[in-house]
Amino acid sequence: MKHIVTIIIAILTMVTVQGQTLTERQKGLAACACLMAQGDLQRLESAMRTALDNGVTINELKEAFSQLYAYTGFPRSLNALGVLSKVLENKQTDWQDGKSWTRPAEWDDARKAYELGVKNQTQLSGRPFVYDFCPQDDYYLKAHLFGNIFLGDQLSPADREIVTVAALSGLEGVAPQLAAHKRGAVNMGNSQELVDELCAWLDHEGYTLRSEFSKGVANVNYAQYFVGDSFVAPIKPANLADGEATVMPIVNVTFEPGCRNNWHIHHGAHQILICVSGKGWYQEWGKAPITLTPGMVIDIPEGVKHWHGAQKDSWLQHYTTHVKTGGEESNEWLEPVTDEVYNRLK
Repeated sequence: MKHIVTIIIAILTMVTVQGQTLTERQKGLAACACLMAQGDLQRLESAMRTALDNGVTINELKEAFSQLYAYTGFPRSLNALGVLSKVLENKQTDWQDGKSWTRPAEWDDARKAYELGVKNQTQLSGRPFVYDFCPQDDYYLKAHLFGNIFLGDQLSPADREIVTVAALSGLEGVAPQLAAHKRGAVNMGNSQELVDELCAWLDHEGYTLRSEFSKGVANVNYAQYFVGDSFVAPIKPANLADGEATVMPIVNVTFEPGCRNNWHIHHGAHQILICVSGKGWYQEWGKAPITLTPGMVIDIPEGVKHWHGAQKDSWLQHYTTHVKTGGEESNEWLEPVTDEVYNRLK
């Protein structure tokens, strides 16, 4: 009977984990972690207020920013804590302090902290991890990051990995570590579906968009001709005398990862694309796709069937305008770029 009860509990636990969905509290932690990692203090202040409104406690934010110094450095950790201190100057009555912070007893026992670090790192990695190539880092990881830091009791192990994945998602050049922590997030109690949802949410909300250019507003007028979500930010054109307006308005178009427009043809004008941020694709009918990177300029001849959009793992922003060539101006929208075709692009 005891064995049957154990099995039932295990099944119920598994179902609960698999059925996880991202809560507003978890979104608040993730947004703050991602913006903290990028050093975007202006947006971080607003995200903190939203997080506190949605149930994240003050002490949870303190612990998250303290943990992330190990991933982003002390300057950004201290800057984030400074923003939190500023926000709390106008503390709202419904914001919660959370559990009182207590100093872990294991901090006074280096051996005990190290042993707990070994245990935590093994669980996160899914196997024993030994970094013989650099014994110093191997010790720091076990004794300090997964030992001393993980001894804090404000965040659960699952929450810690949500925070870490969100922070690494906001940084460039850390793909191996991000991939490892996505796996680790599952090992520490999150479902794979939740981790996937977290990453998709960070992308969709623009937290992983690293750009000085405005994201703009939802591209509702042309949404039917796009796979995925895009955004537009009009750029005021130069003043031209009457009869000189051959260049049409300039617009900054932002594509979320995986977003692309349908095949289409411009009539009465040729289109100019200037890639300003992220990575994308441009392809003309019957030709190989071209990778778009910042600084690239594409001049698309009138009457050429083509499409353009973001790569799967990156946002894309490009300026676009049209130059009149005479005759009636129109866009001829055609079939979408299917997932089968798009997912083969490398």
